[in-house]
Amino acid sequence: MKWIPLGLLFATALLFWQCTPKAGEKTQSQEVGSTPPAPQKQEEENLSPCPRFADAPNPDEALENYVLYRDFLRAGEWEQAYSYWQKVYRVAPAADGKRNTVLADGIRFMEYFFSQSEGRDSSFVDRIFELYDQIDKCYPEGGYIAARKAFDLYYKYPGRATRMETYQLFKKALDTDGLNAPDFALNPFASLLVELYFDDKIPMAEAQKYQQQLRDILAKGLAECEEGVDCERWQIVEEYAPNRLRAFEAVKGFYGCAYYMDNYYPEFLADSTDCDNVRTVYSRLSWGDCPRDDPRFARLIRVGNENCAPAGSLPAKKAYECLKQADYDCAITQFEEAAAETDDPEKKGKYLLLVAKIYQAHKINFPRSREYALQAAEVRPDWGEPYIHIGRLYASSGPLCGPGRGWDSQVVVWPALDMWNKAKSIDPSVAAEANKWIRQYSQYMPKKEDVFQRMKKIGESYFVGCWIQRSTVIRTAD
Repeated sequence: MKWIPLGLLFATALLFWQCTPKAGEKTQSQEVGSTPPAPQKQEEENLSPCPRFADAPNPDEALENYVLYRDFLRAGEWEQAYSYWQKVYRVAPAADGKRNTVLADGIRFMEYFFSQSEGRDSSFVDRIFELYDQIDKCYPEGGYIAARKAFDLYYKYPGRATRMETYQLFKKALDTDGLNAPDFALNPFASLLVELYFDDKIPMAEAQKYQQQLRDILAKGLAECEEGVDCERWQIVEEYAPNRLRAFEAVKGFYGCAYYMDNYYPEFLADSTDCDNVRTVYSRLSWGDCPRDDPRFARLIRVGNENCAPAGSLPAKKAYECLKQADYDCAITQFEEAAAETDDPEKKGKYLLLVAKIYQAHKINFPRSREYALQAAEVRPDWGEPYIHIGRLYASSGPLCGPGRGWDSQVVVWPALDMWNKAKSIDPSVAAEANKWIRQYSQYMPKKEDVFQRMKKIGESYFVGCWIQRSTVIRTAD
């Protein structure tokens, strides 16, 4: 009688749950920016056309080798696992015909061997993309493989393709899957959409189409996600993609009135006594060509006329008028002229900080905004407001400097805290506001384990790159 290994007795049952995650399944450690989940065929009657266990010369042996390599893989015994995987792959790359486990595990092996190879051997990457093509042949899942390839090209192997080639793969995935596109594709695609538009590589109409599709996919994902990790993944997208797409606000006519009314009018309602806030919202609605007879816009105009009439020199008055009309270049020029004309440090600092705020809110140019805020601080060394502003620039840079969550997006909080602490140390009048921002953003700093995993220490110096380019001190949220 032929001997049957004990593990083989359970193989049939194991195959129904020892597989790569489905498109809707997530592991506890996954974030957008990590390896995305793989799809799984659901219809048992539609078996893969590729070789399966049943097609192997010795089906029992193929099944036994499958169980063995999976066991070794779970134990982290990569070499032994790979030896058995090769035997399975040669005769049954489609496993039982219902799931892509063998092919997906092949990609795991290649990624591991690539990470361990001297000089990062590109042949392993070649093999990864060949396996992606094989998955697409054996288990076609709409635009999933295109999205997965693009994801890897964006995050793991950026030198393998141009940004435009990666963008085209993401676009293919969205065109194929529509509102059912996978969550992991949205953040990198949003980033590429902005980058390539401002590099004059794609037309406005295309950028408008896909930014709206990204928003629609996100809305559907948030509405239909299952409570837990699934919704957490969509929430990560929500924190990043819409903020990244704000860059298009700098383009006249890109967004319509409804966008500006939905995003900015609530800010007026939240604080209608702050004239800077009133002017900013007025300007945004004007930029969006909102009709002035809209009851909401009419209310804002009435409040502005009653409480926020511009004062100061002629250039200052012109600057405020330009700002109202959403002529931001004119406003900047006139505020600069007003600042140059006056010897009053309070007025000069105010005008320079207004220029900083225009660059932040309307030009979406954070480096220039910081430049003018620092000029305002130099004029009035005991004024904390410019440092409050710079801190907010830094704190809001998570989507610019990283994927929205994770280390690169979290470390921007450290220089922000430095700015807010400096603000209240030189100007007690802004202490309450500084403390508000410190409380709000301290929770977003990296955790202790994130610091330790990177062989860093709490309290040591750390240089934050991106556009910030500042040294700070490592702190944690716990």
